[in-house]
Amino acid sequence: MKNTALTHIHESLGAKMVPFAGYMMPVQYEGINMEHETVRNSVGVFDVSHMGEFHLKGKNALALIQKVTSNDASVLVDGKIQYSCLPNNNGGIVDDLLVYRITEDHYFLVVNASNIEKDWNWISSHNDLGVEMTNVSDELSLLAVQGPKASQALQSLTAIDLSAMEYYTVKIGTFAGIENVIVSATGYTGSGGFEIYFENKDAEHIWNAIFKAGEKFGIKPIGLAARDTLRLEMGFCLYGNDINDTTSPIEAGLGWITKFTKDFTNSAAFKKQKEEGVSKKLVAFEVVEKAVPRHDYEIVNEAGENIGVVTSGTMSPSFKKGIGMGYVKTAYAKLGTEIFIQIRNKAIPAVVVKLPFYKG
Repeated sequence: MKNTALTHIHESLGAKMVPFAGYMMPVQYEGINMEHETVRNSVGVFDVSHMGEFHLKGKNALALIQKVTSNDASVLVDGKIQYSCLPNNNGGIVDDLLVYRITEDHYFLVVNASNIEKDWNWISSHNDLGVEMTNVSDELSLLAVQGPKASQALQSLTAIDLSAMEYYTVKIGTFAGIENVIVSATGYTGSGGFEIYFENKDAEHIWNAIFKAGEKFGIKPIGLAARDTLRLEMGFCLYGNDINDTTSPIEAGLGWITKFTKDFTNSAAFKKQKEEGVSKKLVAFEVVEKAVPRHDYEIVNEAGENIGVVTSGTMSPSFKKGIGMGYVKTAYAKLGTEIFIQIRNKAIPAVVVKLPFYKG
């Protein structure tokens, strides 16, 4: 198991550490519900240094990105970020990722921790364009500072005007006295905030500076368990649960990042799916009774026939009710449809709802 540059700090704070994507990571500190509420109401800090980062440089960098990603990166301008995915040749998804345009011939990709090697090999296998690729995943640390008070908590550390940064934009500047820090207005929580990338050697200094600056705003460290409940309340897909090598972006409700204004890996098959429809769809649901849906629980109809499977589920800290996402046969995907979650030999009623669960 790898450690991040901040593992010793998490341990000193009494975090419960668990193996995740090859790293020992803090899953919780004070408790999931408390940490969840901290991010929704004030500001919290996640160490997500396990994530992967690649630099793509050269005159053909955009052409390579266009070839391997589903979204249309040609619309990006310097300082803009795009959510996208890497489709495979079998109708599934290699990974979902963020594409940052730094300059016209310099892009920065952020990929999931468990897929770093897979993604690197996949993109490399399509790089017949002479694009200079660098995997800096092991060299960078990443902190996600999330919540409505994030910009206030961080502003004293940088000359970048954080409150003026639009969602999905990036700036590179001095942060906590460290030069060339990447600050992006992104996150996985739905409560606003920033993701901050810097070299491992500066991790402890930046962590301490953030907590000192954020002290009067009630800043707290947050674990991966609350990160999961926060993202699920927003209906953000988690790779390995809601999307994987066998789920298509059209089935997953990611048609909005699947643009047919260009050709990309397997685009003809996905276009056909969009035009002709799919047999299953990812839906969001709320459980009617007090029960917690979990990953891989069976979804059935009123007659008890299998119609799908839960991909993500939890007891929502914000609503104190069971919520989840799962794939169902398309006939059951309409809003308001009653479905049943099989929990310990009992079919618990649930209803298909619109995302996000959490409206802010």
